[in-house]
Amino acid sequence: MFIDQVVIKLASGNGGDGMIAFRREKYVPLGGPGGGTGGNGSDIIFQVDSGLRTLLDFSYNKRYKGIDGENGKRNSMHGKNSDALILRVPMGTMIYDDQTGELLADLIYNGQEKLICKGGRGGRGNAELAVSGKAGLEISEKGAPGKEIVARLELKLISDVGLVGMPSVGKSTIISAVSKAKPKIAAYHFTTLTPKLGVVKTSDDRSYVIADLPGLIEGASLGKGLGYKFLRHIERTKIILHVLDMAGLEGRDPIDDFETINKELFAYKYSLENRKQIVVANKMDVPSAKDNLEKFKEKFPELEVVEISALTKSGLDRLLIQTADLLETAEDEIFEELKKIKVYKFEKEEDFKIEVLEEGQFLMTGSKIETLLYMTNFSTYDNTRRFANQLRKMGVDQALRDKGALDGDIIIIKDFEFEFED
Repeated sequence: MFIDQVVIKLASGNGGDGMIAFRREKYVPLGGPGGGTGGNGSDIIFQVDSGLRTLLDFSYNKRYKGIDGENGKRNSMHGKNSDALILRVPMGTMIYDDQTGELLADLIYNGQEKLICKGGRGGRGNAELAVSGKAGLEISEKGAPGKEIVARLELKLISDVGLVGMPSVGKSTIISAVSKAKPKIAAYHFTTLTPKLGVVKTSDDRSYVIADLPGLIEGASLGKGLGYKFLRHIERTKIILHVLDMAGLEGRDPIDDFETINKELFAYKYSLENRKQIVVANKMDVPSAKDNLEKFKEKFPELEVVEISALTKSGLDRLLIQTADLLETAEDEIFEELKKIKVYKFEKEEDFKIEVLEEGQFLMTGSKIETLLYMTNFSTYDNTRRFANQLRKMGVDQALRDKGALDGDIIIIKDFEFEFED
């Protein structure tokens, strides 16, 4: 089954908690703090695997959770870091934040990796947090939370050659004749509903990947017919083989077909009009094809047309050789275009924001302050006091005063409520 779009939920691992412990060796007076730091949680990394051709696996499992880091231990022992969760995807996979629509990664090379969700760092134990003169404090940090995201994966096939044309012009017959791909072939429109890939080997021992893409109709650039399902994959082919039914067996005019297809390609959002193209006159074994070919060449004298019959395999070797020659000059152009695609760069957020809810109540938000809250172990007085000092250093106290906060007012952060003391 060919799956080229899927939405999944990702959550990297949380960091392990730091530990509060003190050394108790018999001959070590005032042994001091000995609580270890927690391990880091699992990162979630996407990796390109050239052996994959579809996002099928992600349609079965739509939730991926990293492993939490191990908690810190006694004797200043560090908790174990969790291994990264590696998710393998085909070449041409684009990863979006489904909630914001931002492009997070565009994976086009075999072995290419992209970190999408960073695991939470381990919380520090009191052995690491202790400072001179305060070695007896019961302070530690909880592990930082992992990152959660709803991701949309879209596959845009990267093939050397893409076969385009109206339905029933013979694209599937061509790919079955020149490769081991076996697409369904029948005498009705839209036999090919999903792309099919095949590997071609020429008579002079060159090889490349060819894709049989779903048939295109007028209005496809606006989403009609198979619309974007077709055009999404043609974006990343290095060469377009424009297949025409030169015999006009479907009752269509090859000239009209050629102009209609190019109109849809050029109207699409990517610069497909600049993609190298070979015109393939198919079904030349039919007598009426010769007259139509003469009219076509009169209309487009500047175009070189390769005459073939996919049914009898006449002219296919010439077509494959000519395509291989053109590929040698088009090899890097598609990747230069892909480099221009903007990948979203995360902008630095404000440390915190303050919103006045009603008289005497203030809501504080912001990733930094929420992470600080999450990592604070409020079970000890020393940790609670440390949290208050950290807020003061961040400028929270002064910002609340500027908003009109007074003694006894309620400050809300996530599910916690605090009383403001000026």
